[in-house]
Amino acid sequence: MEASKNTMVVKVIGPPYASCSRRVLACLIEKEVEFEIIPIDILKGEQKSPEFLKLQPFGVVPVIQDGDYTLYESRAIMRYYSEKYKSQGTDLLGKTLEEKGLVEQWLETEGQNYHPPIYNLILHLLFHPKLGFPVDDKIVKESEEKLEKVLDIYEERLSKSKYLAGEFFSLADLSHLPFTHYLVHDIGRAYLIRNRKHVSAWWDDITSRESWKKVLQL
Repeated sequence: MEASKNTMVVKVIGPPYASCSRRVLACLIEKEVEFEIIPIDILKGEQKSPEFLKLQPFGVVPVIQDGDYTLYESRAIMRYYSEKYKSQGTDLLGKTLEEKGLVEQWLETEGQNYHPPIYNLILHLLFHPKLGFPVDDKIVKESEEKLEKVLDIYEERLSKSKYLAGEFFSLADLSHLPFTHYLVHDIGRAYLIRNRKHVSAWWDDITSRESWKKVLQL
């Protein structure tokens, strides 16, 4: 559990190793918000239980409970806490309207352009073999090609600013951590990051943050 200036303890329902849970936990640590992890066994399908579906009708982790307030979808949760506790911890949203616009732009880019191909790669190269499902080489090839094009755009952007939204670390950067971690460490695709000088430097920077180190220890 993370130390905090707050009296209310946020309940994070979901296993701490799940990618979207990690995204939320990193945000909470950056914002100095106290939390308690309520683990569930997704391999046993507990996220599809009637009790969990009352909280998250789509059966996906994580869900947060903040007093009597319940919220799901990891990016929505991150936005909520970054705004609720904007005066403490790391400013993850930007100070000016223009900075906030860029954070939202790159957070949307992560969700709409970066996440789909990286998710397919990890699904087919990491999880399908473990679960005994076939690997679709065509999907793997197409997904890698799509991700390369996105990363070329990131390389161009990061040649002009330290982080995606400017010179400050934000939700736009943080949101990339969990799935890119799998890409670099688990499926032999680190070269997609390392072949791009500015993307590589950015990755080393954001993964060196204490919040991410703490999340990996959980």
